[in-house]
Amino acid sequence: MSTFFHSIRFRLLLWFTAILALVLIIFSAFIYFNQARDLEDDALGQLERRLAKLQETVRVSLREQNGKLVLPEDVLEDTEVLALISPNGQVLASYGTFPTSDVAQIAKQATQSRSDHDETVENSASWVDKKSAYAYAVVPIFGESGQTSLLALGGPLDPDGRMQGLITSLLLGSLLTLLIATGGGFWLADRAMRPVQTITHTARSIGETDLSRRINLARKDELGELANTFDGMLARLQAAFERQRQFVADASHELRTPLTIVNLETSRALESRRSPQEYQRALRVIHSENEFMSHLVNDLLTLARMDNEQVTLEKVPLDLSDVVVDAIDRLTPLAARNNVRLEAGDLPETRMLGDYQTLLQMVSNLIENAIKYIDGNDKKVCIETGVTEGHAWVRVSDNGPGIDPEHLPHLFDRFYRVDKARTRDTVDESESPTGSGLGLSIIQWIAQAHGGEVHVESTPGNGSSFEVRFEAL
Repeated sequence: MSTFFHSIRFRLLLWFTAILALVLIIFSAFIYFNQARDLEDDALGQLERRLAKLQETVRVSLREQNGKLVLPEDVLEDTEVLALISPNGQVLASYGTFPTSDVAQIAKQATQSRSDHDETVENSASWVDKKSAYAYAVVPIFGESGQTSLLALGGPLDPDGRMQGLITSLLLGSLLTLLIATGGGFWLADRAMRPVQTITHTARSIGETDLSRRINLARKDELGELANTFDGMLARLQAAFERQRQFVADASHELRTPLTIVNLETSRALESRRSPQEYQRALRVIHSENEFMSHLVNDLLTLARMDNEQVTLEKVPLDLSDVVVDAIDRLTPLAARNNVRLEAGDLPETRMLGDYQTLLQMVSNLIENAIKYIDGNDKKVCIETGVTEGHAWVRVSDNGPGIDPEHLPHLFDRFYRVDKARTRDTVDESESPTGSGLGLSIIQWIAQAHGGEVHVESTPGNGSSFEVRFEAL
């Protein structure tokens, strides 16, 4: 019960009922006061018409009775009162039971009402006594001597009790309307909040290990939009968790192999005395694996900073060709060790807006990737830049074995390698450490951070070409 009173459904119901009650009060008051005004107008009009008919009867009585008022018994109705009042406010005659104990007060009121009118014409005055709920009308009576008397006629405002019936009808109608509206409001609030309950139950049933559930709320209103947004958030969370799990699994797998190799080499070297050549070979292997792990950890840290948006890019106008020249200078020793010839193709001025260090890392990774996987006798890597149709581009091409088409969609996936034989699942002491499988992911992130795109063209047996395009200045 406490939960219900603190729920949105209860608050919606409460606000709905309060607003409806206020509307009903205003509407009922409007109806009541309009009806009361119409009732007063009807009562005064009826009294004035009755008084107009009684004037002649009163004149005849006064003339025949020498100034005394004598009326037949059936002239007045049971609820009517009649008074003949002198010009100075004295009651000359009265008929019926007045609703107040002081008939003189009625006479005074009649005299006061006539004081604002022209006494030389035969016009009437009328008023309503709210306290007694009576209406009064007064007309002048001109005698033979010219002296004017006042004839006051009074009657109840609501002899049939219509206002009391109206109040009862409005009260019962309003209460019945509120009761029906409250029930309907509760049903509507419950129906309106039912999708929210569905979202709540779904959210409670979702755990870190089960993000596959969806709300799938088939609505086109705001709640449907909320549910779709929630489903989209769940899809992104699920993809992020899957990437994280895959990332941790791949990183663990990549680190496990070099650690195993280091452990095997150290155990072998410590089993018994070895020759200097064997110790040197073991140290070379350990050094090689350490370089691989250092490179892998650096790449992992770089990607982690990029994913967490901790990499700040200081974009300034620069020449992409200068970046290429610096990258070639850095990697020329590596290319020489691997018997790869680096060739600088056309390097015209290629202006763009970018961060020099991250662009240098991107171009270096492209060149290093080509050097690492190129094969054959005449190994060559060509680097070019240029501007085409408003786009600045850098292209790194090699004459290596190329890439099969089925691998192209996955090249930029983390830890993905085209050559499965080089995944370091086996230990080959004659090979240098292979790549971590993160270089192309870093290249793609840097390109996208600069508003660029990476395009790959490769034909098996004819080499590969990686081209990155940016918006030129």
